[in-house]
Amino acid sequence: MTLAASDFDFTLSPDLIAQHPASPRDAARLLVVGDALADRVMRDLPDLLRPGDLLVANDTRVIPAQLEATRGAARIGITLDRPLADGTWHALARNARRLHVGDTLSFAGADDFSAEIVALPPGGAAVLRFSHEGAAFQDRLQAAGALALPPYIDRPAGPTAKDAADYQTIFAHHDGAVAAPTAGLHFTDSLLARLEARGVGRVTVTLHVGAGTFLPVRVDDVADHRMHAERGEITAKAAATINAARQAGGRIVAVGTTSLRLLETAVNAAGDIHPFAGDTDIFIVPGRQVRSADLLLTNFHLPRSTLFMLVCAFAGTARMRAAYQHAIEDGYRFYSYGDATLLARA
Repeated sequence: MTLAASDFDFTLSPDLIAQHPASPRDAARLLVVGDALADRVMRDLPDLLRPGDLLVANDTRVIPAQLEATRGAARIGITLDRPLADGTWHALARNARRLHVGDTLSFAGADDFSAEIVALPPGGAAVLRFSHEGAAFQDRLQAAGALALPPYIDRPAGPTAKDAADYQTIFAHHDGAVAAPTAGLHFTDSLLARLEARGVGRVTVTLHVGAGTFLPVRVDDVADHRMHAERGEITAKAAATINAARQAGGRIVAVGTTSLRLLETAVNAAGDIHPFAGDTDIFIVPGRQVRSADLLLTNFHLPRSTLFMLVCAFAGTARMRAAYQHAIEDGYRFYSYGDATLLARA
């Protein structure tokens, strides 16, 4: 089946792009998309799920991935993308043409913080080996880095201290994400307590969302698009919990497209989840069968984006077009700080 990026286009007024999250978080609106549409709010989620259902959330923690580097007199913008198995980092570099393997980059804002360029992959990327590892690296990154907020969130003076809290989910535990797994931003302690009282289980997996999530689809033939790899992990314990819930008749509820992409990376033809640790560049588009989850909680996504293609694959393209048209007409808030949808698998 040939798919064109233009098939996933729609028109969105800029005033529907959320610049700040709902407060409290579970006050965000929730569009339920199944055989019909229903307008709810996030705090209604326990009423929409059943005892025995299982939430699968992404516990990645957003790091301050935006760095300003110097190499001599040259200024180089660096956005960390993902950690590699050998301890280096894959990054996107502004003015990458000025760089050479072996160059040393220095970072202002933290003492004794530098990186050596060990490779220059195509597409404006760089592989960096930093001068510090572990806790020492994290301390210097916190001092020198800034949040890489999505470009549609208007912060002329840069991310604020409030963004540092707002752009982190309640599940955040493992450092490594460039961007937040935004479906998780809607949860509060009280909502989680009510879900637990309802008998809804919860397990976490880890997918470190990379800088590639901000890159647009630049080709019209979707088959020509190449996804950036992201590092993820599903532990043996998490896989067993998910499989047990399904075997007991519970529904698997993926909290966010990141959780779903990781589950689909580790699922077999029978729908069983296997432990996984490594990189995934899975690209989920209409025509691909989704086996790992029954429901998907996710935000409203950009036109022509890989994530809008994913939700169309999950719930059906016609159904999602109708849902987005309803959301636009009814004033739902879009993108990272916006409202949510709860999608039934087609």
